[in-house]
Amino acid sequence: MLEPIHKAAGALGAFADVDLAARLNDNAFIQELETALYEHEVLFFRRQRLTPPEFAKLASGLGSIETHPAYITLSDCPDVQILESTPENPSKIEVWHSDMTFRQQPPSITLLYGKTIPAYGGDTLWTSAAMAYQTLSKPMQRLLDGLEAEHDFAYGFRESLEEPGGLDRLGEAVKDNPAVTHPVIRTHPRSGKKALYVNPLFTKCLKGLSRPESDALLRLLFDHLTAIEHTVRLNWEPDTIAIWDNRTTQHRPVNDFLPQSRVMHRVTVAGEVPE
Repeated sequence: MLEPIHKAAGALGAFADVDLAARLNDNAFIQELETALYEHEVLFFRRQRLTPPEFAKLASGLGSIETHPAYITLSDCPDVQILESTPENPSKIEVWHSDMTFRQQPPSITLLYGKTIPAYGGDTLWTSAAMAYQTLSKPMQRLLDGLEAEHDFAYGFRESLEEPGGLDRLGEAVKDNPAVTHPVIRTHPRSGKKALYVNPLFTKCLKGLSRPESDALLRLLFDHLTAIEHTVRLNWEPDTIAIWDNRTTQHRPVNDFLPQSRVMHRVTVAGEVPE
């Protein structure tokens, strides 16, 4: 197993004291990493020293790498996305979400590498959508079983699209990413865990329900998903890497670090059609 490892919170999350750069060619280690990830749902690694190609190689051991339609990448390593928030161009993503659920096959795993970290603020929170499902009542679980939800890129990036030039910048991504439908309860293809698979950023409505019914039920589910007992919080340090399972978690950045800047490198691993 991946050792030593220390739980970060009751619901999810663990710190692992491992030099990732030294284990990139160790296939047995990658399997241990996957096993630990499916158990703990998000893993944290401090004091890492990976070049962008090494960071991408780490991700490729977990599956095929895919890009994001709204983010720029490193010119010399296009598999690595750049997430930068500055006083002049602050991040607009401030709500809970699972990455890219607007796609028919959302990514399975995300890796985030802290490069420029503010002296204060800028934490990230994760919540276990699997634990949130487990703590629902049985009647609510039965109600949600079989329901589907609509996820939409344009809905998630509506603030950016409303800015001057937003449609020019993101119009192609809107066209390439029409709304998709996913089950409200998703079963993890490896661990078998069931998880709530709706999120406040990209989930537009529940299919087959009236708008008032959909809005009310989604509000209830979003509140339940983000109950503090379902969450873990990471205080970033330079050269920290977080790896999480998008199928059973959601996350939220805390944008409380202005006027400082923050720069992160991200790689996403392709997933499967949710079931």
